[in-house]
Amino acid sequence: MKRRAFLSVAALAATLSPVCSNATARSPACRGTGDLGVVIERATGSILIIDNTQRGIIGRVEGLGDLSHASVVFSRDQRFAYIFGRDGGLSKVDILNASIEKRVIQGGNAIGGAISDDGALVAVSNYEPGGIRIFDARTLEQVADIPAVGAGGVVSKTVGLVDIPGRRFVYCLFEAGEIWIADCSTIGEPVLTKFPAIGELPYDANVTSDGRHYFAGLFGEDGLTHLDLWADVLAPKRIFKGYNAGREKLPVYKMPHMEGWAQTGAGLVLPAVGQNEVLMLDISEMKETARIPVHGQPVFCVARPDGREVWINFAHPKNDTVQILDVMTRQIVHQFAPGPAVLHLEFTSRGHEVWISVRDENRVDIMDVKSRTKIGEIPANSPSGIFFTPRAHRIGG
Repeated sequence: MKRRAFLSVAALAATLSPVCSNATARSPACRGTGDLGVVIERATGSILIIDNTQRGIIGRVEGLGDLSHASVVFSRDQRFAYIFGRDGGLSKVDILNASIEKRVIQGGNAIGGAISDDGALVAVSNYEPGGIRIFDARTLEQVADIPAVGAGGVVSKTVGLVDIPGRRFVYCLFEAGEIWIADCSTIGEPVLTKFPAIGELPYDANVTSDGRHYFAGLFGEDGLTHLDLWADVLAPKRIFKGYNAGREKLPVYKMPHMEGWAQTGAGLVLPAVGQNEVLMLDISEMKETARIPVHGQPVFCVARPDGREVWINFAHPKNDTVQILDVMTRQIVHQFAPGPAVLHLEFTSRGHEVWISVRDENRVDIMDVKSRTKIGEIPANSPSGIFFTPRAHRIGG
């Protein structure tokens, strides 16, 4: 960590006061939450609470454990952030008061989580001991524990956990190669629907913004698995089969993120596994429409909110660069290098700005999307994920 950057963050943190410093935790000062967000400081187990209108830091919360692979979802009122830490920690943070409301250690190695459509339940996806655990969003009391034991008794890590309408969660079992749906809409234990043999080693997954199409990326074979959640009879199907056929599969330095795909109208832009390219998929016909060569191994493909452009970052050793894909022309139209270890990108709700974490420079860059120029930055300790509160109102969050 650069000493100057560390000292600037430390000095800033010492002067910060909670957003609601003149009010109790139950009656915060009157302000909106729609332009707030969270930046993960992975090296220090802390988060920054930011205001993306003022482009500044308004709070810092420490004591959140191992945030090396942290993700965040928000309560429906956008006041609370649920932080999923790699150490199995689940933390409920009041972003108005910059304080921890409650924190539990629910597992040994967690990989993310989701919040139900009604905001009542928070689910956590675990590597160890495997399975998902479901909590009351208000109290963080555990309400269900669902081990991930697939067909033939295969104990599995769980990945690709998302919410779908009807107080349900969908996720994959990595080693067993299965997709499960947990229906939590009735009193009692969740009702499970299981789909075995969906493909080898599903490493991540996501759902489209309408809650209809669930896609699982396969690490053990070339292709994806698609589950149409609106179908009368649910039946996973393989798509994109053999996109590496006849080509050398390159080493994978960092697993691509399906949760960072770009949905652009009726299409998806996905990072390829084992190739320096992104794949374009027509959802209406479930067909590949293009393969676009890119700078390196893509990690996140993030769509501008209107869907016209996709901003792409990359794995080591080419992780200092961002490329912009125009989905109409299917061309890379711009490339720039913010600095070493660009880990994440997040657009403001209507896409006039994009915030980019530059981990090894201890800062977050703020870019004007139209001019593609840098208009500001904030200091941060090894920043990674950036999450803005409008996520609270997206299916799959």
